Amino acid sequence: MQEWLKKLIPGESGLMVVIATFIGLAAGFGNILFRTTEEFVHNFIFEQGHQLLIGDGAGLRFLLLPLLPMIGMVLLIPLSYFFPGEVNGYGFSKFLRKVNLEGGHIRFRTIFLKILGTSLTIGTGGSAGVEGPIAQVGGAIGSQVGQFFRVTGDRMKVYIAAGCAGGIAAMFNAPIAGVFFASEIVLMGSYGSTSFSALVISSAMATVVSRAFYGTTPAFPIPDYNLVNPMVEVPLYLLMGVVVGVVAVLHIKFFYGVRDRFDSLGMSPYVKPILGAFLVGCIALVFPQVMGNGYHYIEKVLHGEGIVAVMLALVFLKILATAITLGSGGAGGVFAPSLFIGAMIGGTFGAVAQYFLPEYVANPGAYAAVGIGAFLGAVTHSPLTGIFLLFEMTGNYLIIIPIMLASIIGTIVSTRLYHDSIDTVDFTREGIDVHEGRETAIMKSIKVGRAMSEDVDFISEKANIDDLLKIFSMTVDSFYFPVIDETGMMTGIVSLQDVKTILHDEEMRLSATVGSVCARDVVHLTPEDNLYTAMTLFTVKGFEEIPVVESAESKWVVGMLKRREAIAAYNREVLKRGISEKTAAIRLK
Repeated sequence: MQEWLKKLIPGESGLMVVIATFIGLAAGFGNILFRTTEEFVHNFIFEQGHQLLIGDGAGLRFLLLPLLPMIGMVLLIPLSYFFPGEVNGYGFSKFLRKVNLEGGHIRFRTIFLKILGTSLTIGTGGSAGVEGPIAQVGGAIGSQVGQFFRVTGDRMKVYIAAGCAGGIAAMFNAPIAGVFFASEIVLMGSYGSTSFSALVISSAMATVVSRAFYGTTPAFPIPDYNLVNPMVEVPLYLLMGVVVGVVAVLHIKFFYGVRDRFDSLGMSPYVKPILGAFLVGCIALVFPQVMGNGYHYIEKVLHGEGIVAVMLALVFLKILATAITLGSGGAGGVFAPSLFIGAMIGGTFGAVAQYFLPEYVANPGAYAAVGIGAFLGAVTHSPLTGIFLLFEMTGNYLIIIPIMLASIIGTIVSTRLYHDSIDTVDFTREGIDVHEGRETAIMKSIKVGRAMSEDVDFISEKANIDDLLKIFSMTVDSFYFPVIDETGMMTGIVSLQDVKTILHDEEMRLSATVGSVCARDVVHLTPEDNLYTAMTLFTVKGFEEIPVVESAESKWVVGMLKRREAIAAYNREVLKRGISEKTAAIRLK
């Protein structure tokens, strides 16, 4: 059937247009399914549960509020049990890994797992967002299309990114923002004219579906905006950008710090999300605004109805609640919480500015609106996404200048203070820089343990040179041998070069020990090192083999890594992932 379709459609460009159109339409309908599911869970569990358990909140019944998000996490257990690793936590970093490093093969069930898991988390009051998951739903649709047509490499990435663009565009009714989300975040800034066209088409078609179902109302109706006094307000927006950048770094570090804390807890992974839900519910007893995506309170702040002390407190409490929800294993994204935090920062900043300069500044809601886009750009290191998202949400061209200034400054500050965005921390922890090139990223993603040979010939440091020569004569392609002591620990390495000076001295061959001629200052690797580190050592040191030990502290030899084995492992990974015909495999000379 694929061949029939290809013959029917004239040329690759025409095929891309049709496929991008289909992906966009499917992403639009996926958004409808997602929002409908989330609304159903919210109405059926949260609203009805709230009325049943708490009622009007009289007496101490309001203390039962934490039960509502806990119910959602209990219902999440079956999904977590049957699909481990695919439901819990903030999964967008894993998604980016699959897209950019692992060939982009995403399972069909991801669509439903993301919809159900996120709906149960957010719909019952967990602090998370649906925007990251809807991007993954759209990306899974694009991946399924790519698998149907058996494409790989760059073409697969384009299909996935087109689905992500469609999902974001449909969710926010913002087609341009969807395009820049996919190009800046999903493709990490690496795209060409063909891929950009596919993103535009998919985003536009998904928006058509969304508008046909939900109308043309933007995600956040924002009042008309005007610069009251540019000479005063422009410097204020620059200053707010600095504040946004600092808080963005705090958010990223705290988010992963809380997740690490939950990871270290010695309890069942099915219990952790319930504990996290309980903690978020306790925060909500005093500040219920932290529950769910917080859109309702964002709208109040955008209309200038926020209370300064409350908004300031919510900046940090939303950071805390989001970190707990997703760090403990709740399902969802960080997009909506970022919008909420940005609105609270902007609202607080605007209220303070209006208090001191009432005649020269706009309503605090204007600063809240700019804060939404600026904080999103600073957290994700994607300022264009923040700029165009806010522009499409307002439809007001005058807001472009403030959001451009605040978003760019916020992103610059956050990148200077912390190298990673909220989506790339896990890559850096694994030693992978996703921006430094595909070849390097691939080598850094392959562990030495996958490429090394475990068939190793050892020799005792007390053996004589004749024993060593016998081992040399029996090996075919090994030139270096680990030298071990009586405990089995590696103490050095010996090669034929080390013994050539005494080959013709029979007395020396019998009396000299391997320990007396071997090299003691040994370069070694561990199974957890990556091939990039290994290839760097091969190049700098000029070695052909490097011993692999259990750890830096315990030098039990577990294998040997040969240069050609490392190259072969890289080439196999390139072919497996289908990086593209443009990415050449390293060749043995």
